[in-house]
Amino acid sequence: MQSTLTRPTSHRRSGHPRTGGVTPRQPLAPAAPAPVRRPLPCREDDRDLWFAERPEQLEMAKALCADCPVRDACLAGALSRAEPWGVWGGEIFERGTVIARKRPRGRPRKVVAA
Repeated sequence: MQSTLTRPTSHRRSGHPRTGGVTPRQPLAPAAPAPVRRPLPCREDDRDLWFAERPEQLEMAKALCADCPVRDACLAGALSRAEPWGVWGGEIFERGTVIARKRPRGRPRKVVAA
């Protein structure tokens, strides 16, 4: 004796709202146009400028950072990483701290020049 069982096509009862599980896919909204990205000065200009030894070159790098779109994020990242040297976010780092200006190489003068 063989009996044929009929199975329902769905595991839920008819007439009940759908609960849980995967929701049907909604069509994606059209994406907004990508913003125009300005080139970053540290990626376009001479990269060694941001790690130069001469104070004049470091001041030039600071000037290039002045209107950089990611200046604040760059400075915050450098502070959190305690960058050992270089210009980051428009500031000069030396030994992990921000300094106002870099002194030139050599010994300082004993007598202040008039």
